[in-house]
Amino acid sequence: MWTNLRPTPEDRFTFGLWTVGWQARDPFGDATRAPLDPVESVHRLAELGAYGVTFHDDDLLAVEPDRERAIESFRKALAATGLKVPMATTNLFTHPVFKDGAFTSNDREVRRYALRKVMRNLDLAASLGATTYVCWGGREGSESDAAKDVRAALDRYKEALDLLCAYVVEQGYEMRFALEPKPNEPRGDILLPTIGHALAFIGGLERPEMVGLNPEVGHEQMAGLNFVHGIAQALWHGKLFHIDLNGQTGPRYDQDFIFGHGDLKSAFFLVDLLEHGGYTGPRHFDYKPTRTEDAQDVWDSAAANMRTYLILREKARAYRADPAVQEALRASRVDELAQPTLAPGESLADLAGDAFDLDAVAARGFHFTRLNQLALEHLLGVRG
Repeated sequence: MWTNLRPTPEDRFTFGLWTVGWQARDPFGDATRAPLDPVESVHRLAELGAYGVTFHDDDLLAVEPDRERAIESFRKALAATGLKVPMATTNLFTHPVFKDGAFTSNDREVRRYALRKVMRNLDLAASLGATTYVCWGGREGSESDAAKDVRAALDRYKEALDLLCAYVVEQGYEMRFALEPKPNEPRGDILLPTIGHALAFIGGLERPEMVGLNPEVGHEQMAGLNFVHGIAQALWHGKLFHIDLNGQTGPRYDQDFIFGHGDLKSAFFLVDLLEHGGYTGPRHFDYKPTRTEDAQDVWDSAAANMRTYLILREKARAYRADPAVQEALRASRVDELAQPTLAPGESLADLAGDAFDLDAVAARGFHFTRLNQLALEHLLGVRG
């Protein structure tokens, strides 16, 4: 069972430069690690078996301030290792100019600058082969309801996405946008805080087919929501364009733990859904090596993300193949949910002919405890 835990590019594991390159600076303490050259990140991730690497525009300038030189060095590293760039994004949150947001800043000049910044990085992303462009609105929000006309802000958010979609079409890029919801932090309240909010917003865009989602484990769990349910709904809408995997322990600050180093049972069912639910995109790790770790531990943590995913993938396969699980699924009528409530050719009038014993049906159990226990036993390694 445990023969396939060595990651390969076929597993489509990807990392952001900002993950392994995080210097561990937080609101209460200075950095505990030195800046990391993106070129080193590319080579080390390739050695670990990753498929690709992603970046914010500013990530490439970690050690080389000259943008063109940094880009050229990055290109050479990609060519030398074969790593892909399936996704890119833009930093619209670090510089003080974005303190009131980017696309939704009350300051019109800031909004115009944000569009220019994204367009420039779209050109670079397209030249590197990226097909997904993530938009995390980390500063698009407020701390006071008096500070922001949210209806006008959503107008400006829509305007920005509509303009950027039009730019991609005009340039002939093979690129789709993916919104990344988050409820709070760094703003008190961030616009489009959950998967549901983002899905509703997409329906009002001029080119909704070009815009989907990049949900993150920790972000949805910060809101106290079920991430597996959210991903299932994104898949149901055909809007899971990309995904960020990490770990979180409940509705607190954004912890960005290694994948699985949080709610492990949720991670198990998430892997099961991704592997059997039709998602074919990258498995992207948006985590941070903890502040206590040194430079070598960074790469241990990167490897741990991939290894945990592969372990959970093997366990999910064993769970589905287990005859006891299959029997329990049937006993719980899980397969019956896929049957239309009205059969082909039936109408609402046919419901009147049902022989239905209300008390007898109400007395039937669904036996979900056994299903849950079987999943837990597979997760604990006592089955399969």
